[in-house]
Amino acid sequence: QVQVVESGGGLVQPGGSLRLSCAASGSIFRIYIMRWYRQAPGKEREFVAAISWSGVNTNYGDSVKGRFTISRDNAKNTVYLEMSSLKPEDTAVYYCNTILTGNWTGTNAYWGQGTQVTVSS
Repeated sequence: QVQVVESGGGLVQPGGSLRLSCAASGSIFRIYIMRWYRQAPGKEREFVAAISWSGVNTNYGDSVKGRFTISRDNAKNTVYLEMSSLKPEDTAVYYCNTILTGNWTGTNAYWGQGTQVTVSS
């Protein structure tokens, strides 16, 4: 069984910084990619950032380019999202998504439960 758990959300003032973590655990054979998405109230889920497991390839949504940085720790099966220069419009539930092959299962996509980020003074 595979679990994906996000952490690090909270309340931050505009212009501030926050780091989110997402850890995949369980019977994992190989992780291919890990992504962050976010969803604000009344809006569709939006792509934020992605990183290949080699770390060579990263990709960002237009609204976060230059402010957010995605990175990973392969030994911990963990991906991070460093968020800086935060704006009120960054307020959302942030979700982690990964595509991986389990030891006993095929290749599937998994989602975490989400972590709330609120940017407000």
